[in-house]
Amino acid sequence: MKCNLSTAELINNMDKKATWDRFYTENSKATNFKNFEWFFGFDAIREFILPMLHSQHNSDALHVLDMGCGTSALGPCIYRYSPWPVQVTCADISAIAVRLMQEHTETKGLQPQNTSSKLDFLELDCTHLHRHFGSESLDLILDKGTIDALLRSREGGAKASQVLKQCLKVLRDSGSLLQFSDEDPDARMLWLEKEGQELGRMVADVGVQEVGELRGVTYYCYQVTAHPVAQ
Repeated sequence: MKCNLSTAELINNMDKKATWDRFYTENSKATNFKNFEWFFGFDAIREFILPMLHSQHNSDALHVLDMGCGTSALGPCIYRYSPWPVQVTCADISAIAVRLMQEHTETKGLQPQNTSSKLDFLELDCTHLHRHFGSESLDLILDKGTIDALLRSREGGAKASQVLKQCLKVLRDSGSLLQFSDEDPDARMLWLEKEGQELGRMVADVGVQEVGELRGVTYYCYQVTAHPVAQ
């Protein structure tokens, strides 16, 4: 993907809507649309996502959120390949990215493996998930680079913390956030454990698995599982 934003300008301002609107506007000028994947695509993490869907499967469709989807094919691939019914919402702060994905999906005419599955796209600031999703309404949230982008931007640290807390608020009992990142567990686990507290009490379990190495970089899957709410 070609972009006139300098690397430093992009990194420093990844917490801002205007940055991503510009990023995807420049991408939309290309003749042929192509999904842009941060880190890697669906095939690299299929083995993490499909077993998670299987373990949570019940009679109702599982509600899955691809948080900060950009123009990734991750959400559409889950919709396409899940044998269990899923309701996949792909959300991004950039209306440009959302429009591009809507148009591309309609053009391709994607069909789900399970005919009860649904796919939709939503413009949403993920620091305010509760404005669209109710408490304990999501089964699985996927984060492929969104919190990473906030943590690495100049003014995004507080927003990253807010996003994680919002995820824990909208996840159902024992629902999970799968966070894919290249940050070393020594640093990310500490951050997740610190931010996953409420009034000094852990409100989530945190674990990590290695995804593998790609282009010389090792990636990890951090699983944050919400504790059942005390009655």
